[in-house]
Amino acid sequence: MNLIVQKFGGTSVRDAQRILNVARIITDTYQKGNNVVAVVSAQGDTTDDLIAKAMEINEHASKREMDVLLSTGEQISMSLLAMAIEKMGFPVISLTGWQAGFLTDSTHGAARIRRIHKERVDNELSKRNIVIIAGFQGMNRYDDITTLGRGGSDTSAVALAAALHADLCQIYTDVDGVYTADPRLVPEAHKMDEITYDEMLELATLGAGVLHNRSVEMAKKYNVNLEVLSSLTQNPGTKIKEVVKVEKMLIRGVARDNDVARISILGVPDLPGIAFKIFSRLAAKKVNVDIILQSIGRDDTKDISFTISRAHKEEALAVMEAINEQFGGKGVICDDNISKVSIVGAGMQSNPGVASKMFEALSEANINIQMISTSEIKISVLVALSDSDKAVNVIHDAFDL
Repeated sequence: MNLIVQKFGGTSVRDAQRILNVARIITDTYQKGNNVVAVVSAQGDTTDDLIAKAMEINEHASKREMDVLLSTGEQISMSLLAMAIEKMGFPVISLTGWQAGFLTDSTHGAARIRRIHKERVDNELSKRNIVIIAGFQGMNRYDDITTLGRGGSDTSAVALAAALHADLCQIYTDVDGVYTADPRLVPEAHKMDEITYDEMLELATLGAGVLHNRSVEMAKKYNVNLEVLSSLTQNPGTKIKEVVKVEKMLIRGVARDNDVARISILGVPDLPGIAFKIFSRLAAKKVNVDIILQSIGRDDTKDISFTISRAHKEEALAVMEAINEQFGGKGVICDDNISKVSIVGAGMQSNPGVASKMFEALSEANINIQMISTSEIKISVLVALSDSDKAVNVIHDAFDL
């Protein structure tokens, strides 16, 4: 008997009709002789609505209390879905994240899963119950509720699949797989039948919203058999695995991320240790840094630029202003009117000319490149926010995706 973990996002359970549809998907899987564990997100805009309610009461509410509040969104989804399955005559039980054994660290709002005590879930499956679990949440060692941050339900599902040694983990969304680009931006984008963990991880990290990068990291680490598919159609999805069929395609996809700010510190002394001081202080503030560019020193000074998420802009600026004052720099500037556009493909590492083809496409479209970052399987460029849509389309066309 196979064990299948199915995760349903907020749009899949946003109203009664969608919940009944999800109930049918789960029970169809169950009737085929499988054990089923389903992980659910909060309905539609519930999380945003809860945040708005909190802001009405206390704009500076503690992260602990925010976790207590936000965790209720997934509990609504799990109980309503269990009721729908119950009505259909199937054995079912709903569990919160902590009832399902999710033990996390104590970083409220962005907790990491430490381990899963899976005894309760195993016990329910042994009774042939369908198990519905609230994603995005767990409990720390002090018995406080925690939430896993952005994409947390994806991470919950993959972690469960790994802990339970599931035969398959299906991520149901409102799109029917992973596309070569966002089909809302690029009408010619097409769905891929399969993609490697590494390529999917890069696309997820670079702004493709189908899967969260933490869930892909975990799937790769524990070799979870992963599939992305739509809860609204019966179409086959995209399989994510270690090795895929060899194809001629050098580039697998184009991604765009508009949640980017670039910060530059100008004219700091060209001395050993400056970069360490900057990035160690940013790390202490839990600010994730992406692209980094350091200029060649002139007149014993240098400029250092880097990109971050816009959400961390204020913390990063405070750190950089302090560094600028301490070392006598010439100022700090910030630009959040930019976008990061990237191409991803395992084939590019053994094929010269990929970068020049990308840059040529941007040049012919009169799009200026502000910064460049490369790895073995990706090339990212910063462009003006107003050029981002056009950049994705011209790159997609240039590689004939």
